[in-house]
Amino acid sequence: MTPTLLAAFRERLEAPRAGRRTRRTLAAGAVAASFALLASLALAPPAPPTEAAVLRAYAAANAQEVDVSAADAAAHLEASGAVTRDEYDATAGIETYKSGGTNHDWAKLVLLFAGFPQTDDSVTVMTRWMRQENGVDDWWNRNNPLNNGWGASAGAGGTGRNVNLVEAARNAADALHSIRGYAGIRAAFAAGAPAAEIEAAIWASPWASGHYANGAHWHYSPVKVVQAPASAWG
Repeated sequence: MTPTLLAAFRERLEAPRAGRRTRRTLAAGAVAASFALLASLALAPPAPPTEAAVLRAYAAANAQEVDVSAADAAAHLEASGAVTRDEYDATAGIETYKSGGTNHDWAKLVLLFAGFPQTDDSVTVMTRWMRQENGVDDWWNRNNPLNNGWGASAGAGGTGRNVNLVEAARNAADALHSIRGYAGIRAAFAAGAPAAEIEAAIWASPWASGHYANGAHWHYSPVKVVQAPASAWG
């Protein structure tokens, strides 16, 4: 065999061996790459925290407390316009007037029972009217400050006596609403009319047989405040 043919023959014999070595090398490389990939995944860093988690952690680490009195807090909120407070008021009742116990309280109690507005003029007229009928220093005489016979027990002069000043106020209010001749008084009080208009309606009514001489027997000076005995109120 010539040298050339011998070299060619050896080359053909060596070729499969080289291929096998190459395949073995590639296989080993693939396995190594797989292990490297798994190792890299196992050692990968955790995902970064979310923005919400960062804020919560910051708030927890930097929490602060501030003590503010209720009065200061309310003043601040009101000044800033964050709070709007509704206005309110209270209406006096029977016990309020009984507690006051004066002739002016009784005048307001009549207006309360009658459902009339408690204007300054109305209270002024009512206390003047009481003075005309029963005086001032003992305005609670017979528990009948207006000498009203409506609903009262029989008494001297036909004006009667009431069990207490509360019932007297209730009976006076009922009389103003129930008797036709008092319609003008009723309308004037209900309208919150000026004092002169209410007084003119009283004079024109049959409340007093002399009609207070159409005002000639009416006194306009301020009515002093006088408290009745607690027993008179019941």
